[in-house]
Amino acid sequence: MNAALIAILIMLALSLARIHVIISLLIGCVVGGLMGGLTVGEILKAFNGGISNGAPIALAYILLGAFSIAINRSGLPQTFSNGVTQQLTLTSNMNRLKWGLFGLLIIVSISSQNLIPVHIAFIPILIPPLLYVMAQLKIDRRAIACILSFGLVVPYMFLPIGFGAIFKQILFNNILKSGVSVSDVNMMQAMALPAAGMLIGLMFALLISYRKARTYEVPAKTVASPQKTMNLKELAIPIVAIISAFVVQIYADSMMLGALFGFLLFMVTGSVKWKESDAVFSEGVRLMAMVGFIMITAQGFAEVLQATGKINEMVTTAVGVFEGNKGAAACAMLLAGLLVTTGIGSSFSAVPILAAIYVPLCLQMGFSPSAIVALVGTSCVLGDAGSPASDSALGPTAGLNVDNQHDHIRDTVIPTFLHFNLPLLVGGWIAAMIL
Repeated sequence: MNAALIAILIMLALSLARIHVIISLLIGCVVGGLMGGLTVGEILKAFNGGISNGAPIALAYILLGAFSIAINRSGLPQTFSNGVTQQLTLTSNMNRLKWGLFGLLIIVSISSQNLIPVHIAFIPILIPPLLYVMAQLKIDRRAIACILSFGLVVPYMFLPIGFGAIFKQILFNNILKSGVSVSDVNMMQAMALPAAGMLIGLMFALLISYRKARTYEVPAKTVASPQKTMNLKELAIPIVAIISAFVVQIYADSMMLGALFGFLLFMVTGSVKWKESDAVFSEGVRLMAMVGFIMITAQGFAEVLQATGKINEMVTTAVGVFEGNKGAAACAMLLAGLLVTTGIGSSFSAVPILAAIYVPLCLQMGFSPSAIVALVGTSCVLGDAGSPASDSALGPTAGLNVDNQHDHIRDTVIPTFLHFNLPLLVGGWIAAMIL
């Protein structure tokens, strides 16, 4: 059997067996490299060359983590959560209150990926105080899980700012490395149909699947801490830092510089004290380091696969199987991407793995650069929503299950997997065929 395929299957099997993804990648890398005829020294050389490609992305994540911790320590998220809880409880129209809550959570979760790039850090701050309101309204928490997952995934796959800028950089760099120029490709245009598929899935979840009332034990009515009211200066500092970081990332086209600038503003203004800056930065590293290490390891994994020279062999075999049928090839690649990303739990980490295999195949099948972006991008996003190990599933569960009334698998993983991956599959396939 093809060595590259064996490496991927080993990595996927170990990941699905709940072996840590970094260990799974390393084992698959070594076994695939040896079966591909490489010596241990050649495997290490290729792997080390690959991980250097992931270092800038990992650094961006670390700086973003530090910026997120600084925002959290400023007290702004807690103040926002308190205000939202108070306003929601004053509303008498239950249906308006329910949909107002849905709209708020959609806006906040989308903003967490770009405007206020705190990723999933907002969930344990904002969601627990709202559980009292949700229980009173008998809102099915599976609907909330779908809302949060939607807001965590769609922005990075569709909007090339914030985390979306990082995803675009990883995706475009790996496609370019595999031999396809993407300088003329519009990311939003290429990913519009897959994103629309996820929107349809969300609407189906809210309007049909989980529209009926669901009874929960009403938790104690709580508000987020701290309770103290922030003064104008305390409110202004994080707001200015967030806006400044956003402007810098847009102007410089760099999430890393934006996060660094925002963090430095917190230090200069005293919101983060100089003597505490090291602790804040270290906490940010702990928050995001795992994602960064996974992405670095995945880059090394992809480099070893390329060094075996077996990818082209696998591509040639696949082309023979598909016999020029682009539709069948696109469907097969999307399904394989679903399995790989579900096992890894990170679409960002799946990009270098899948791009190294899919791009040569797409070239031989005659797909356009825009279609290749849509196909590879969707293949990597598939499985992010609904993977037991994904941030987009773990985050919602962390907020919704603080009172032990929300099961991770039954109430987050399965609902998000079904409502988002099926329409994503269809949207990605149509985009690949028409672009």
